[in-house]
Formats: sequence, C-alpha cells, structure tokens
Amino acid sequence: MFIFNTATTANGFLADPHDSLEWLFQVKGEAPDMEPFTRTVSVFVMGSSTYEWLLNTENMLKHPEKWTGFFGERPSYVFTSRDLPAPPGADVRFLNSSVPEALPTITETAGHGTVWVMGGGDLVGQFLDAGALDRIIMTLAPAFLDSGKPLLPRTVYPNRLTLKGARTVDQFVEITYDVVGSSPGA
Repeated sequence: MFIFNTATTANGFLADPHDSLEWLFQVKGEAPDMEPFTRTVSVFVMGSSTYEWLLNTENMLKHPEKWTGFFGERPSYVFTSRDLPAPPGADVRFLNSSVPEALPTITETAGHGTVWVMGGGDLVGQFLDAGALDRIIMTLAPAFLDSGKPLLPRTVYPNRLTLKGARTVDQFVEITYDVVGSSPGA
C-alpha cells in the first residue's frame, strides 16, 4: 500500500516558500503518535527537497545515527536528477526516473509492507497520476501560510476520496482518506 502521511497547514501547505517547516515546530501540544504507522513501513519514498531538508535540519551527514534512529535499516528511495550525498551506512537509493518507471522496483522492495510517500506534494501527485496512491493521511496543524509548497498540487474531486477516519490530537486534526481507483500498491 502506498500512503502519503504528512502534516499540513490548515490551508494546505506542506512548507513555506523556502522549504521550511518552522511553522510546524511552533505548534504547542502533542502531535499524533507516528510510531504505529511507521512500524508498518517497509520503504520510504521522497523527493530531493524533502531529503535535503531532512539531511540539513538534523545534520544527518555528520550524525548518521539520526537517520538510523528514524528510518532504521529500511530502504529509502529519493527521486532526483542530481548527485546527492547519503548518510554513512544508510540504505538510500537514488532514482533519476519517472514514478511509473520506478513503481515495479519500489513495489518489489516493499513486499507486503507499506510504502510511505513522504513528499513533496508534486512527487505525491505523480504517484496519484500513476494510480499508485492508496491512502492520504493529513494532519492539519493550527497554522495558515500565505504561500508555500502545496499539499497536493493536483485537482482531486470527491469521487476519488473516501473518508476513512478523523480524530483530534491536542491542537491537530488527523484526517484519513482512501484514494479511489488506485491499485498498484494494493
């Protein structure tokens, strides 16, 4: 199953125009526990901006234990057209291809586990376009940005989404939708 699980502003931005999540770190209170979800993940997928943000924010090239602490030994695919560094010992696999071309490899690597499509929004949109996005879990934070990186820069009508659940956790609202018409990750 291919799942997009992310935090977003209440008006649908993942990050500010400079790829910063500082707005998210300003939210007081407890965020939803990600541990039950991350235990199901076999493979992580992200774009180069998300990857570089992780590396830089946590200084993971100098502290690869931080990478291992979050990702464990599970593989991460990074879609990029550039040569990027990887934390020592991390199973990071760089892809310079389209999502449809990469799907067989990612699906085989994941086996029966979950593929966490971490972002950014355009990459998630490419998985949606390829019919390979099964679920969207978005955690709305009490913040609004006047511009930034959109949650999902695609038009998705209600006939493509089925509400599976919603819950509040302190200042956050977590909403889960299944995507209708997706099957490669099922």
